[in-house]
Amino acid sequence: MGNYLKRFPQGLAQGAKKPPISSGAAGAALISAAFASFVMMVNQHFAAAFKSYEDLIWNLGAWIPGSRNADPLYGEIGSYSGKETILLITWLFSWLFLTLLWRNREIKGNTIFFCLFFFLVAATVMNWHPLFPYMPLMPK
Repeated sequence: MGNYLKRFPQGLAQGAKKPPISSGAAGAALISAAFASFVMMVNQHFAAAFKSYEDLIWNLGAWIPGSRNADPLYGEIGSYSGKETILLITWLFSWLFLTLLWRNREIKGNTIFFCLFFFLVAATVMNWHPLFPYMPLMPK
């Protein structure tokens, strides 16, 4: 065990014995995470605009501890638990879909970068309140 730990950084420097032959799986993992962040922000706006939708997604996320809590000392995370659940579902399904679609394909670095940039900037802009003054982002 001690010798293994001494050689550990060298093993990382050598790399994998069988490196991946395509970038599709890596691109699918990265892009699906950014896409799930984008979908979560879209859900945030829908939940703020429609109370019935907020209740629906809150019930969807009721499995997360702290979603509902009667004790005011600890509070509750509220409908955010449902938005997290939708993020998780979106991430897993989009990752699975893109992985199957791009299994043996080479995805260009520019494509991965553009998709990451687009989804993360769009999610960030939607979180920026001055751009959406007509929509209250916090439930009342």
